[in-house]
Amino acid sequence: MLADVPDLDVLLIPVGGGGLIAGNAVAAKAIRPQIEIVGVEAALYPSMHNALRNETRQIGGPTLAEGIAVKNVGRLTLPIVRELVADVMLVDEVHLEQAVNAYLTLQKTMAEGAGAAGLAALFAEPERFKGKRVGLLLSGGNIDPRIIASVMMRELQRDSRILSFRLTIPDRPGVLGQISTLLGKLDANILEIDHRRSFLDVPAKGARLDVTIETRDRAHAAEIAAALAAAGYEPKRIETASTSE
Repeated sequence: MLADVPDLDVLLIPVGGGGLIAGNAVAAKAIRPQIEIVGVEAALYPSMHNALRNETRQIGGPTLAEGIAVKNVGRLTLPIVRELVADVMLVDEVHLEQAVNAYLTLQKTMAEGAGAAGLAALFAEPERFKGKRVGLLLSGGNIDPRIIASVMMRELQRDSRILSFRLTIPDRPGVLGQISTLLGKLDANILEIDHRRSFLDVPAKGARLDVTIETRDRAHAAEIAAALAAAGYEPKRIETASTSE
């Protein structure tokens, strides 16, 4: 990496037990002594962070970054990290998901959660690295296709490109058609509709309608919500996973 870009300012490196970052720090500092080495851990597994700061942050929990989800750091790597690494950042699961999705959709590159930790750090604290030449180590692409699919769907939801509304509607012929026509005129693509009559939280002559749609962007989603409200349907946004509950 330094052969291709010798004036890199920062290297962002995933941290588990510390072997990867220790080896890279030794090599990078030998080539470019002024380079800043920054480690990145999953916030649920702050093992190196705790070791460097003598802290006792809780460790454990389900994380996308399984490859760096360790409870103890290496005995041999810790002193190297302490000497050569400027900082160890913690990134949450949302930023890890965003990084995996960005690698796949923007770079057409498969990255596991641990491998995408460096990019997750850029997403988490962009101002910290503004104006700097940053190198990222993508350290692995071992990720289940089902997890990739879930991550991509969740990112579409976060971007409001897929979203669900819950409407309480009068239970009479034609209403569903009116809603479908309205959504069609707004260029919303209907992905799923769930129509229920048997809930006690709706009027006896009413029904609950959960509709999942695909939109262009956040502005388009807001336009659709406003149109549904103006038509008297009082839309309540819900998570897509809840539409069939």
